[in-house]
Amino acid sequence: MAEKNSATGGPIRRVLVAGAGVMGLGIAKSFAAGGFETWLMSRRAGSLDHAPKGVKVVAAPPAEPVDLVIESVPEDLEIKRALFRTLEAALPAATLIATNTSSLDLDALFAGMKHPGRFLGAHYFQPAEVFPMVEVIAGSRTDPAALDRVAEAMKRTGKTAIVMRAPVVGFLINRIQHAILHEAYHLISTGACTVKDVDDVAKHVLGPRMCITGLIQQKDISGLKVHAIAQREIVPALAHDRTPNADVQAMVAGGATGLAGGKGFYDWSGIDAAAVRAQATAGLNALLGFLGKLHAGENPALAPKARDIRAKK
Repeated sequence: MAEKNSATGGPIRRVLVAGAGVMGLGIAKSFAAGGFETWLMSRRAGSLDHAPKGVKVVAAPPAEPVDLVIESVPEDLEIKRALFRTLEAALPAATLIATNTSSLDLDALFAGMKHPGRFLGAHYFQPAEVFPMVEVIAGSRTDPAALDRVAEAMKRTGKTAIVMRAPVVGFLINRIQHAILHEAYHLISTGACTVKDVDDVAKHVLGPRMCITGLIQQKDISGLKVHAIAQREIVPALAHDRTPNADVQAMVAGGATGLAGGKGFYDWSGIDAAAVRAQATAGLNALLGFLGKLHAGENPALAPKARDIRAKK
């Protein structure tokens, strides 16, 4: 049951971001650019010389009261829970505390906290300052008012909040993404296709089409009769093993951690990692700018209303 009385209050104006990694820096930049008074808390506060413009760097929660804390520390349950205990002891009960976890169970993260109504998820996508959407997710005891206040704050940073009023592991976007990735890894591991094949299909077929008509609306446009037949034929043959891909797990265990480690699915040796990330960010900015103009010019008379297709019980 949701705990009320801890999340009421006016608009969020003061934000503390805990964690100065790539995501934390991007989140802080997003709030500062939106006109929020913004702090960035890091154990490296004394040596952090690349904080975003307008962001104050601190080593501990500031003396000034903050309305919202967003945690963006390593994806480890105990590290995050230790930080939440520190924050809960240091901050007034009215301060909202959000986690930027992408996969951990919210109720497990918030278990044992004194004021569970103020805890919620606020999941950004990398780069945080670029993508226009943020998932705002409730734990089982989150006060609904907390979700509304954080969603409204996200809007003032120029982002759209995808509000999920019940805890679901992986939330919306990562559940869809990992369903696709799990099948892709299965096909790669069985030798049916290569890593590059998957990326080429994503870049040149799935990605462009989804940019225009989404994932589900496209099925309406293509026709649901053929789609329903394809579901009956393909879904039973998909990888339903509920086990993380062994090749991916072994690769990471062996030190192949991706761009930062020099190799992963691709060999990055001798390639400038910072330049790769800068190029990807520039490309995303250009694409999102183009899509914004494209969708703004669409005929509203051709925009359908989404239906609730759940079977009546």
